[in-house]
Amino acid sequence: MLTKQAKVLSRKELQRLLDRVTHGRHPERDRVMILLSFRAGLRSKEIAGLTWSMITDASGTLGDTIALPNRASKGRNGGRAIPLHDELRDALAALMAARPDKVRADRPVIYSERADGYSANAVAVWFFEKYREIGIEGASSHSGRRTFITALAKKIVEAGGSLRDVQQLAGHASLSMTAGYIEGDSQAKKNVMKLI
Repeated sequence: MLTKQAKVLSRKELQRLLDRVTHGRHPERDRVMILLSFRAGLRSKEIAGLTWSMITDASGTLGDTIALPNRASKGRNGGRAIPLHDELRDALAALMAARPDKVRADRPVIYSERADGYSANAVAVWFFEKYREIGIEGASSHSGRRTFITALAKKIVEAGGSLRDVQQLAGHASLSMTAGYIEGDSQAKKNVMKLI
């Protein structure tokens, strides 16, 4: 279980974050970074380690999934296939069009001006700074991941899945780890009591 959990963001807070990066020096890259966290649930290490070969086919066309290997994730079992969310796919396509010089199979998706890419720590600091700039307290680089996992848990049964599917998409070794990420909802608890 997590000792101090990152804040789960509302849709409005996510939109504020996306609006903020629209006016930066690298809007396409920054939008992708946010959506990798919020729409794919990637950790800072995974965002930093993501290369174009993990999201494109042999011809360089965007695929349907993020094929995250264990080496780019956390530990031996962190690798997984994550279907691409439409919003993330559009952002990746925009990034490819805006910076074709940065798109090569072996290159990181999240490029840097001074190096090949970002380190996991640099990703975490980037998120911290963006949240501070828009006045969201208690958020960290893990907020997007926690928001993603909570949203999945709320919708997975509707989609015909189970908490096991959420665990696999999150790359967790156990269901108890996944459960620690999910924020409860008081209204949902009241609603479910009406259904039984």
